[in-house]
Amino acid sequence: MWGDAVVTRYIGGRPFTTEETWARFVRYAGFWQLLGYGFWAAEEKATGVFVGELGFANFNREMQPPLGDVPEAGWVFASAVHGKGYATEAMRAAVGWIDGQVASGHTACIIDPGNLQSIRVAEKCGYGEERRSEYKGSPVIVFTRSTRR
Repeated sequence: MWGDAVVTRYIGGRPFTTEETWARFVRYAGFWQLLGYGFWAAEEKATGVFVGELGFANFNREMQPPLGDVPEAGWVFASAVHGKGYATEAMRAAVGWIDGQVASGHTACIIDPGNLQSIRVAEKCGYGEERRSEYKGSPVIVFTRSTRR
């Protein structure tokens, strides 16, 4: 999935190498150990086939202003299942779960302004645009969600 240019178009802009994909996978395991939250693998219900990843992390992104200790939501799905509603269904379940885990009730996500599909997923899951920023020289939109709105 991470080697698919369609999938990575708005996430780094190029396919990931096997080494980069492995580092991401190992980092996911570390989030659970250190933070008590992390990413899950998503499977298609009917077939059990892996279709994507989603969850929460703290990437300590070097951006201004920083996200701080707010859990950052993220999702990525195989191009074969884009447009089928899997990301929205999975993220709705994930935000329901994180609401019971984070005392502040506050989470965020950053999305490339051109990634209209992910912007729709964020909005359907209760995220609203907070500000425009940059990450690694590229524009991003910072979305936030709070159970205390």
